[in-house]
Amino acid sequence: MESQPIADSEGASMRGKKTAIRTDLFSASELRAMARGDASPRKVKRLLGLANTLEGMSFTAAAKAAGIERQSLGDAVKRYNAEGVEGLEDRPRSGRKRKLDAAQEEKLAGIVRTGPDPEKDGISAYTLEDACAIAKERFGVSYGPTGMSAVLHRLGFSRQKARPHHPKKDEAAQAAFKGALRIA
Repeated sequence: MESQPIADSEGASMRGKKTAIRTDLFSASELRAMARGDASPRKVKRLLGLANTLEGMSFTAAAKAAGIERQSLGDAVKRYNAEGVEGLEDRPRSGRKRKLDAAQEEKLAGIVRTGPDPEKDGISAYTLEDACAIAKERFGVSYGPTGMSAVLHRLGFSRQKARPHHPKKDEAAQAAFKGALRIA
C-alpha cells in the first residue's frame, strides 16, 4: 500500500503522527469524478478533501478548500483507509427512540384518516392538540403539538387548514357573481 504522509500548512506532520492516505484505491481525479456524481453533500466534501490532499495540498488547506474542518478530513482519511469510498458515507445516527411503535403509529394514522364523528365528537377535523389527546388516551404517550406534527408528517399527513366559512354567506349571490364573470 502506497501512502502519502499528511502534514499541516507549514509542512510539519501533525502532532508527530503521520496519517497516510491509501493511493492504491483511487487517484485524485477518480475521487473528483465520484464527487461529481454523488448526491450526498457531506460525502462530496470528504471526497474533495481527499482528492486535494492526494494532489499535494497540505492537510489544513485541503480541508479548507473542501469546506470541512481539518479534524473531519482526518476522520474521513481513517474511514477511507479502512473501508474505501463506502466509509465516506454518513453513519446512521442514533436519536431519541420513538414513543409510539409502528403498530401504534398505524392505529393513529387510521384514526386520523377516519376522522372524528361531528355529531359525537363535536368537531369536523382533528387538530394537533386533538391528536396529542388521542395518543395520550389510547396509547398512554404524551406528545406536544410539535412532536405530534413530526409523527403525522412521518405518517404521510400534511398540515391542512380549512378556509373560513361565514355563517351569513349567500351561495346564490356567489353563484350569480361567478356566472357573470364567465360570460364577460
